Order: sequence, then C-alpha cells, then structure tokens
Amino acid sequence: MQSLEALTQEAKALANGTLTAAETEVARQLQICNACRYCEGFCGTMLAMTRRLEFGKADIHFLSNLCHNCGACLHACQYAPPHEFAVNIPQAMATVRGQTYADYAWPAPLGRLYQRNGLTLSLALVAGLALFIWLSANPPAQAASFYDIFPHNLLVSLFAPVFLLAVLALAMGVKRFWADIGPVTTGAPVTSSAAAEATHDVLRLRYLDGGHGEGCNNEDDAFSHSRRRAHHLTFYGFMLCLAATAVATLYHYAFGWTAPYDLPSLPKLLGGLGGVMLCVGTLGLFKLKLQRHPLHGDAQQKPMDYGFMALLFIIGASGLLLWALRGHAQMPLMLALHLGSVMALFITLPYSKFAHGIFRTAAMLRHAVEQRQPNRLGLGGD
Repeated sequence: MQSLEALTQEAKALANGTLTAAETEVARQLQICNACRYCEGFCGTMLAMTRRLEFGKADIHFLSNLCHNCGACLHACQYAPPHEFAVNIPQAMATVRGQTYADYAWPAPLGRLYQRNGLTLSLALVAGLALFIWLSANPPAQAASFYDIFPHNLLVSLFAPVFLLAVLALAMGVKRFWADIGPVTTGAPVTSSAAAEATHDVLRLRYLDGGHGEGCNNEDDAFSHSRRRAHHLTFYGFMLCLAATAVATLYHYAFGWTAPYDLPSLPKLLGGLGGVMLCVGTLGLFKLKLQRHPLHGDAQQKPMDYGFMALLFIIGASGLLLWALRGHAQMPLMLALHLGSVMALFITLPYSKFAHGIFRTAAMLRHAVEQRQPNRLGLGGD
C-alpha cells in the first residue's frame, strides 16, 4: 500500500496539474526569492510568497495576477540578469498572466486569437463595424442629435446584447479563476474587512508604488509615479464615461429627458471629463510602454496591450469630436466611428487587457483574505 505521504503528494500533483514552461520558471524563481527575502516587504506578491515553501499551479496563478509589474524587485535583485540565476520576477509573472487571460477566457479560442493579434484585431473590428454602421445610416439633411440618425431603441437592441454577453464571458472566466486559486487560502471566508481592504488597494493601485512609495522604475532605473497616474487617468476616465452613459439612461427611462444633453447637465460633464482623461491616460500608457525597460514585461503581449489602449483612445477621442461636431455635416461619420469603437470594445472586453483588471482584483481579494489567516509557516514579515 502507498504511504499517506505518497497519497498526499499524488493528490496534490493531480490538483495542481502539470505546470507549463512559464509556470515552471515562475516556481524556480520564487524558490530563489524565498531563500533570499531581500524584497520581502516590497509588495503583496512578496508577502504572499513568504507563506509558501512550494509553488503549485494555483499559487503561481494567484501570485502572478497579484503582481503589478512595478519592476522594483528586478532593479533591486542581485540575482537578476546577467547573473546565472536570471531572476526576473516581473517578466516571468507577466508571461504567466498572459497565459491565464487565455486559459480562463470563455470561450477559450477567442482569448488566444486576441492574445496573438490584439492590435490588428482591434483596429480591424473598429474599421469594419464603423463601416457597417455608416452604410446602415440614413441621416437627414440636418441631424440635431444621434437619435435623428439611429433611434434610441435600435441602439439599445444592438449594444445591450453584446455588452451582456461580454459581462457573462468575464463572469465565467473570473469564476473559474477564483475557484482555482481558492485552495491557496484553504477556503477561508471573504469578510467585509477583507473586501474593503482589497477594494481600497485596487482603486489606489497600492502595489504600483514599488513597495516604498516612490513609484515604478523607469528604463533608466529612476523612480516615477507616471505609470500609476496614467493608469488612474485611464481607469477613472473610463468609469466616468460609463457613469455618463448610466446617468443618460436614467434620464431617458426614469424622467423622460431625451438626448442631446447640454452643459451643465451631468451626462455631459461626466462624459466630457471622462473622455479627456481617457485620451490623456491612454497616450501616457502608450508612451510609457514604448519607454519601459525590455526586461520588465512579456514582449509577446504588446499587441494585446496596444490593441486595448488604441480602442480606449479611439472611444475617448471620437466621443469628444462627436460632441464638437454636433449639428455638423460630418457628425454621422464620427458617430459611426464612435459606435464602431464602442462595439469593438464590448466584443473584445473578455479577451483583452481589460481582463487583467478583473483577475487582479480577484487576486487582491484573495490576498486580503489570506493576510487575515494565521501564517502557519511563521516565515513571513506580514
């Protein structure tokens, strides 16, 4: 008969599954980091690492999505390339994160398609959908509002199903991800305090400060908060645009106030500010992506990154131009571009870089839960 230890090891291997090459590399590097501990207090990833002596698939997925790719550990590491240990946690975990976006995508083939051709697919979708919408439009000689070109109910019937399918696909993906990383805290419950802490850390991008409050490392090794600010502008700009749409929907259905809305109406204020923030934030991220140290991330994910940034920029810029061109002869063309870019965003949402925000939030919540459990190893500094 097999010993209890052998049975335990067999069950653990079965639960963890076979590691991919990228996951094996993360496990190798984390074993070195766990022996060194120089970066122990840098971020949540390093704190969570100290609670483990070995790293299975669930742990690797959890830690990789918890990593914010600030680069601090790479610049501080004495074992970083060209050392023979070649420890590069930001790059190794970025590779696994990209793998998880595809692995947990629903349905999976779409995730792999976008991962390989993110920028091309995004721009092609925008162009194709905008052309379709433009050819479908029959604008009057002088259109005063969007609804003179496309009736409100028609827009709702086109966009609502696509958006709901995107939400469903994201929910299915994060549900599987959460189920897989659940064992890392042995099924501990999610408390209100853990949820509050995770929400606070996510909204502040707490771990994008390098663990010392000075920001991420640039390609020249200098500290900067540029990435954190660009991320905040992009995220909150997107949320303001979403809020503008939600308020306009409330105005239309609850109060019977139909568009167009003028200043100082809430939809116009939220949408205008959100559009500006979205454009500035995505341009900042694009510039920083071009300038980042080549060892900081996974070069194969650049098409996905650029595709998502391009979509958000086109949405923000076309929305602002649409506002400026209201009543102009070119408004229908700009409306087609704006609607096409929004539709393309909805279609690609579960398979684009947007998914990393959802998975990272889940990992942050799991981390907050874990920090409230006893550290049975007694090895960490948390």
